[in-house]
Amino acid sequence: MRKIVSLLLSFGMIFALAACGQSAASEKQEEIQSVVQKTDEQSEAPQNGATVEQSETEMETEPSESISTEEQEADVSTKTLVVYFSCTGTTELVAEYITEILGADIYEIVPENPYTEADLAYYTNGRADQEQNDPNMRPVISGGVENMDEYDTIILGYPIWHGQAPRIISTFLESYDFSGKTIMPFCTSHSSGIGSSADNLHSLCAESVEWRDGKRFELGVSKESVQKWIEEIGIE
Repeated sequence: MRKIVSLLLSFGMIFALAACGQSAASEKQEEIQSVVQKTDEQSEAPQNGATVEQSETEMETEPSESISTEEQEADVSTKTLVVYFSCTGTTELVAEYITEILGADIYEIVPENPYTEADLAYYTNGRADQEQNDPNMRPVISGGVENMDEYDTIILGYPIWHGQAPRIISTFLESYDFSGKTIMPFCTSHSSGIGSSADNLHSLCAESVEWRDGKRFELGVSKESVQKWIEEIGIE
């Protein structure tokens, strides 16, 4: 009987010890899992934070880049207007050269009543002769420059008619306010220089206009010659 009781007590102790061991192991495993989970959360937190900060930095940087691009576009926008009057194409060619070299805007003075070949014939008392003999003549221009205020420099080209600028150039100069602007004339001619043709135009504009010395170009002038003049006068 005592042997049986001893055996039962031994089995009970074995079961009790086994249960305690399993409980302790389970608690140890839970502690390990808890530590691992906290470690993972701590390691992930800085990464998430860095991602948010990086995203916010990128959002703040993008507008700055956009503003910089807009400022660059404003810097390269043209402030020079090439204006010309041409009946035979000689002055037109020079004006186109200047426009290409500077990347400027261009405007052609177009008479409302176009000139015919007969009108341009010298010493026939034709239309051009009559207009040049009358300093008060103002031929009408078709159309106009709508945004003249945007330009700081006007490069003005015309042919020489009887030693002077055609009267339609006077019409153009009296049609706008050039106060504070710079006007740079050039002419085309087979023989006559620019002479007093430009000086005689000064009185048609405000005193605040800065007039630069003009240049004469002959028929068939090269683009290289025109570019050399542009470089000499310092227009960019």
